[in-house]
Amino acid sequence: MIRLLGLLVLLTLLTAGYALATDELAQATGRLCADCHLDPAGGGELTALGQSARGLLASAAEPGGGPTISSLFHLLAGYLHLLFGVLWFGTILYVHIVLKPAYAAGGLPRGEKRVGILSFFMMGISGAILTFYRFDSWSALIETRFGILLLIKIALYLLMLISAIVVIRIIGPRLQRRESAADSADPLSPAGLQARDGQQGRPAWFACAGKVYDASNSRLWKNGTHMQRHAAGTDLTTAIGLAPHGAEVLERLPLIGDSNDTSATRPPLATRLFFAVAYMNLGIVFIILFILALWRWG
Repeated sequence: MIRLLGLLVLLTLLTAGYALATDELAQATGRLCADCHLDPAGGGELTALGQSARGLLASAAEPGGGPTISSLFHLLAGYLHLLFGVLWFGTILYVHIVLKPAYAAGGLPRGEKRVGILSFFMMGISGAILTFYRFDSWSALIETRFGILLLIKIALYLLMLISAIVVIRIIGPRLQRRESAADSADPLSPAGLQARDGQQGRPAWFACAGKVYDASNSRLWKNGTHMQRHAAGTDLTTAIGLAPHGAEVLERLPLIGDSNDTSATRPPLATRLFFAVAYMNLGIVFIILFILALWRWG
């Protein structure tokens, strides 16, 4: 992995070229990026003035023969950055909004873990390459609006990276140990009930008024959640009392038996930390998307 990273950095240094237009050029001429680019943030399709300026700059440069290795490498880095950004953010939004974080509360599934690790690595490498192409000095990062927003985006990326390492190396194993212990516990005890949460093919049981019911085959309890509010594996006595229907609807479900303990139990620390990190990352995704909107339309 380290050798691959070193090779990519070396290729960047060997093939890097300078852009014909930079933030410094705009400052020197007193013109805005929008004067030469259709995109106010710069880059992409040019206005008539931009095309004229490009012709003047190109005529003063050495003649080229079409796309260079540098430009193709730059394009590849941008494509990979966009591809893995969509893959990474799409996975987060799907798991956190559609499936809910409880989907992975027993430990991160192997598929999502692989996508996350690969996306983090590729986003970091491609982002570093794009930053190298964009800026020719460190001062440009703190003296331009684009650079300041980029620094905020990098800080958020590093925060997500650190949280991912904590989840994978510390929180995830604890959740898996907790789930293994719950599987061997008395099914009618609070610990055993929590293991039957309807996730990943597990039974969907819940307790109410001292009784344990099986909702595994109910179409109203898909993935262990009822009306996107009530989760299996918990005591729903209070929730049933506030529901628009009465406890009579429970007669339609198979009765497992009497609960050994229906008292409310606080989720373990590892579970609470997992949910906190999950929703923090979801918030960071929306902040990064807002930064991208500022770059293009702000």
